[in-house]
Amino acid sequence: MVFQDYNLVKRSSAIANALAGCLGRVSPWASLFGHFPRDEKERAQEKFIRMGLGHKTFQQAGFLSGGQQQRVGIARVLMQDPAIILADEPVSSLDPAAARSIMETLRDVNMRDGVTIICNLHMPQLAKEFGRRIIGLNRGRIVFDGPPENYKDDQAIYGTAGAQ
Repeated sequence: MVFQDYNLVKRSSAIANALAGCLGRVSPWASLFGHFPRDEKERAQEKFIRMGLGHKTFQQAGFLSGGQQQRVGIARVLMQDPAIILADEPVSSLDPAAARSIMETLRDVNMRDGVTIICNLHMPQLAKEFGRRIIGLNRGRIVFDGPPENYKDDQAIYGTAGAQ
């Protein structure tokens, strides 16, 4: 899962946060003391390079920008070799450029790795640009379900225009 608020350990290094994604397959005692197998460290470094964070590997996570922190969260998820990623408003606290960059990253993961991405967004324009299917809700009911090109900006999603 990619979280809205990153869920990183701010005092730990970026790489330590990403390595948390492999906790399910490494020794709990070794990981408690920050000891991870070399192959896991190499995999994490590969994810960091892919996320454009190779130069931030050992930086304390709390000193990274919001977009960089979200990329660490995505690297952590990729360490789990997921078939599906749930992304809960992954760009809500980012500026427009960082938001677009994160959405491009998620699209790349979907296209290159074949990972299904289920992304909750409150920004219909991003959903139209990056999604293959939009499911719009209003007051807990589905008011739109279809391809992005069929979504009209004045449809009643999130209590916007036309809401009853």
